[in-house]
This record gives sequence, structure tokens and C-alpha cells, in this order.
Amino acid sequence: MAGLFDSNAPRPLADRLRPARLVDVVGQSHLLGDEAPIGRMVARGRLTSLLLWGPPGCGKTTIARLLAEGCGLEFEPLSAVFSGVADLKKVFERARQRRIGGQGTLLFVDEIHRFNRAQQDGFLPYVEDGTVILVGATTENPSFELNAALLSRCQVFVLRRLDDEALEALLTRAERELGHALPLDGEARSSLRAMADGDGRYLLNLVEAIEAAGSTEAMNTQALTNLVQKRAPVYDKNREEHYNLISALHKSLRGSDADAALYWFARMLAGGEDPRFIARRLTRFAVEDVALADPQAVQQALAGWQTYERLGSPEGELALAQVVLYLATAPKSNASYSAFKAASRAARDTGSLAPPLHILNAPTGLMKDLGYGEGYAYDHNQKDGFSGQNYFPDGMERQEFYQPVERGFEREIHKRLAYFQRLRAEKSKRDSKD
Repeated sequence: MAGLFDSNAPRPLADRLRPARLVDVVGQSHLLGDEAPIGRMVARGRLTSLLLWGPPGCGKTTIARLLAEGCGLEFEPLSAVFSGVADLKKVFERARQRRIGGQGTLLFVDEIHRFNRAQQDGFLPYVEDGTVILVGATTENPSFELNAALLSRCQVFVLRRLDDEALEALLTRAERELGHALPLDGEARSSLRAMADGDGRYLLNLVEAIEAAGSTEAMNTQALTNLVQKRAPVYDKNREEHYNLISALHKSLRGSDADAALYWFARMLAGGEDPRFIARRLTRFAVEDVALADPQAVQQALAGWQTYERLGSPEGELALAQVVLYLATAPKSNASYSAFKAASRAARDTGSLAPPLHILNAPTGLMKDLGYGEGYAYDHNQKDGFSGQNYFPDGMERQEFYQPVERGFEREIHKRLAYFQRLRAEKSKRDSKD
């Protein structure tokens, strides 16, 4: 234990490789380049309060620190996880004193979304009067997690997940710092980048694990996997990624891309999503985007859901995969969905219009005397089994909510509706002559 807190202990690789200039930050040139938004701010030396929104390990803290240095501001870091109102008051007082002396302050708040709404409101007067330049970092969508007043005073910049090229650049820097190449063959090196899943800090932690193992022979992917653990996919069932992935699945199904739909389905399972949630969404898709173009779609979705309930994971997931493929390759129609929305609008707009008397039952003598049921034509007794009577309220024009498409089974439904419409028109012509 003697050396546990030794100040001379080697610094973590991620800290040793922390960029000293904005230009050295990898993967974020769309924000930091000379002609990019933040790059232009630094060049002018006029920084405004901003929010850095991006996944873990993409450089948010490093960028904030470099912004302070580049603009000659005192750097005050806080974590919303470990700080409260008292800590904020101390920072604001120090910033106020600096301002009197002509020194500006950059207040960096990591995970700013963890402050509640009242705490977020506490920033407003100090941001407005320039006591601090606020730089907040968050992994969550600011639109959902931060109040409107704070958002209106900050520019939001979206940081990208580090791509393969950026991760390779980090590996090269790490090898330069270590003084030798990593003992990995080409495939293992590629696997190492994939294991990091876009997180630069995690990648450097993996490099340290490889270095600690002291291997001198080049490892293949299997040996690498045995040595280090793959990072769990970034996925929070209660946060934005949950909605992003289910949206990707839904739109891939709508676009009839079976392979993409299977990929997003597998991504959600890998992230720990409850398959029942996916089964529910697949059933909704069946009635919203396939509907009567393939009346079996909803039956397939329900059967897959029930099969999963019977088998559980992982066996039951195959049944849901089958549903994904069925829905992706089924003919598509949102005609039922559109018709229901149109009918709902009409129901709201027309208020309490009563049904026409001829289609009302008359269980009492009084109701019969009032004309309930008078003139009703029983369709089964009519020619072609179709009376063509009006079933809309008196005084309301006939509406055509349902417009079936010329795809799948709805092509047949389209023919049936056209047939009924022709019979209705013929009856109307006969009635007008009478």
C-alpha cells in the first residue's frame, strides 16, 4: 500500500495524451477547425456560453479546458454529480472577484443535465451579466434535460462519436508515447478500435491493459478478447438512445430494408432492451404501416410476441426476428392510420351530430312514433346485398376517409370500395328520377 498514493506514480495514459491545443483534438474538426464555429470563436478571442453534447470519451472536458486557455480565462471545473448550490455560490463569488480585477472565468460543468431545474435557473444571472462563461457538458439531449431559459442563453454544439480514423490516430499517439508498437496483428488492432465503440478514453484504457500484460508476441483477436473486455454498447433504456434506436428500427421496416431492420433489432437486444418493448412496437408497426395491405401482418406480430412470452430469451428472440423480416418484406400502407386520423378530426369538428333516424333502433313505442328506424333498408334483403343508404349524420356531407393503396391486399379492397361506390351512385341516380 506504500506506493498507492505516490505522487510520482505514472499518470494515466489518457491524461498524458491530453491535447495541448484545439487542433490536436481528434474527431471534432467540424467544430474546432479554423473555419468551424468554435474555432472561429477562439480565433476572435470572444467566447460565448455553450453546451457540448456528445457521447462519453469524445473530448468534452479537454475542449473546455483548451477553450479557457485559448481565450485567457480562468478555468473553474465542476461536476454536477458531486457539486451543489454551495459549491456554485463559491465559484460565482470567485468569478465576481476576478471580474473586478479584469480576469474572466470559464465555468465548466460536467454532466450539467444532472442539475435540477431550480439549480439550472441559478446560472442565469451570472451567465447574463458575464460573470462566467458557462461551458456545460452532457451526454443527454439538452432539449429534454435542460430548461428553456438556460438553453436560450447557450449555443449547443454536437460532438461526434470518434470514428475509426480518429481512434487509429489515438492509437498512433499512444504508441509514440509508449515508445513501441502495440503487440497486435492487423485484425486485432481493428478489433481493439471496435471494442472502444467510439470512446477515446476507453480505447486508451484498453491500451494500458495491453501494456500491463507485457506481451511481446503479436496477439490475434481471440488473444486480445481474452485479455480485455469489450465495452458494453452505449444504450440507456430510459434515455435518448432508446428512442433513437427504436426509431431506426421502425423506419428501416417502413423502408422495407430487412437487413437494416435486423441490425437495429440486434443492436437493441445487445444494449439490454426488453424484447417485450420491441414486440409491442412491432405490433404497432403492423397496424400502422402495413395494416390491410397484408392483414396477416398483425397476426404475425401477435404470434411472435406470444411465442416470445412462452419461450423467453434467448430462444424467443428468434420469433421476434422472424416478425421483423415479415414486416420488412410485407407490402406497406398507412391508409388505415390516415383514415382513422381523418375520421377523428371530423368527429371533433362535427361535435354532437346525431345519427340519422333510419339507422336507429326503436325498442319503445314512443321511439317508433318519433320515426326511429323508419325507412331502414336491411342490406341482406336488397339487390347485391347493398342498400346504399346514408349512414352519416343528417346535414353532414359524405366523407371518404379511407383511401386504400394499390399494393398488397389493399388492391383488392380498392376494387371493393369502387364497386360499392358505383352501386351507391346508381341508387342515387334512381332516387333522383323517382
